[in-house]
Amino acid sequence: MPKNPPESMQHHLRHRLNTHAQARWPQLARIDVRFRAGFAYVAAELKDGEELPLCRLRFTGVLHTWGFALYLASRGGYQDNYLLTGLPIGSPEDCLDCAGGLYLDTPA
Repeated sequence: MPKNPPESMQHHLRHRLNTHAQARWPQLARIDVRFRAGFAYVAAELKDGEELPLCRLRFTGVLHTWGFALYLASRGGYQDNYLLTGLPIGSPEDCLDCAGGLYLDTPA
């Protein structure tokens, strides 16, 4: 079974995503990131407490490059997908922008 990144990387990823989200989507209370089996599951928490799954990031062993899977509400699951760059991997911020643009409206 794939391993999660070290605690320091998990903390850094949470911090990066929350900092980025605060600037782009002020309607969010925070970004919640949960780790399981080498994946980071990213969800947006709205100020009213509602939580919206956004994407799943696959740990590649490098802090700045993650595999991307978009949450598909129609299926209730995740599917590997491509970012706006045309690549299936990218920075955590690129992954959040792609999923957030779909589920959270236009950024501020």
